[in-house]
Amino acid sequence: MNKYVAFLCCLIINMLMIISPAHAARNNPSNIYVVKSGDSLPGIATKYGTSEEELKVTNGLQSNTLLPGQKLYVPIIYDVVAGDTLGKISAEYNSSVQTIKTINGLSSEQLYLGQKLMIPPKRLTMQGQYILMSKEEFRDWLFHNQFTRKINIIQQHHTWLPSYKHFYGSNHFTMLKGMENFHIREMKWKNIAQNLTTFPDGKVAVSRPFNIAPEGSIGEKANTTGLAIENIGNFDMGHDVMTKDQKDTIVYITALLCIKFGLTPSIDNITYHHWWDLKTRERVLDNAPAFNVKTCPGTGFFGGNSTKSAIINFYPLVSRKMQEISASMQ
Repeated sequence: MNKYVAFLCCLIINMLMIISPAHAARNNPSNIYVVKSGDSLPGIATKYGTSEEELKVTNGLQSNTLLPGQKLYVPIIYDVVAGDTLGKISAEYNSSVQTIKTINGLSSEQLYLGQKLMIPPKRLTMQGQYILMSKEEFRDWLFHNQFTRKINIIQQHHTWLPSYKHFYGSNHFTMLKGMENFHIREMKWKNIAQNLTTFPDGKVAVSRPFNIAPEGSIGEKANTTGLAIENIGNFDMGHDVMTKDQKDTIVYITALLCIKFGLTPSIDNITYHHWWDLKTRERVLDNAPAFNVKTCPGTGFFGGNSTKSAIINFYPLVSRKMQEISASMQ
């Protein structure tokens, strides 16, 4: 009898181990692949039964170049465990319910224990070199990537033109291509000048690759180790009033960049175009005559374009957001 009880207990423990979500999660593979030295996009695509193009569009890759330590979302086969739903699985593995249903030929969301599902990562919205994302998608993209150049200056700009009246809610790529054409044809730059672009709807686009320094009238001292953010709109007083969505995105992505590159919000690390002399390309802060500097990022940008405005109105928002993000990542 005692032997039978002992056997029954062992059987129950084994069954619990089989259906335990925690145990099963250890058996399910990670859908994040960490790039190693010698890895190539074709090799990783072959290993995970996908294509180079699919890897590029699910990870927002602007080229085929990979760097050790870079993280890539990859498709996996997932074994369903007790308590699973398509909603939970899609949230955990950066996919969507509809994508999982479609690729697995599911007619409903009902799952059964031990069912095997192909889980493909979500595709990002890309057109050429441009990657259009929500601020949360940008967070994952930023922390998954590695960069080869030193970055210790975050530049804030506004476009002036195009302004809010040129944004129709869905013409992000048209606006980006228009800026690229202007920068190349008229300004004689090699590419679109800015690394990042924010829009009135809160979307953010990776524009010029991060590993290439920005171009523009702010000058080489600010550009060499700089990362340029171009915020769509004319934020001089009396013109566009920044939307809450864009305001939240500007604060959020600036905080993310500070965390990623180990920066503290200050006049040395987050700079306004207005603080740089157009002729000498030297940083003059608030001490230049108006005809020697641009108003960029706008006389109404988070309360003004002076160093005092940045210190009082902008940097504290970025610092608080950094604390929130860091707490959520622990």
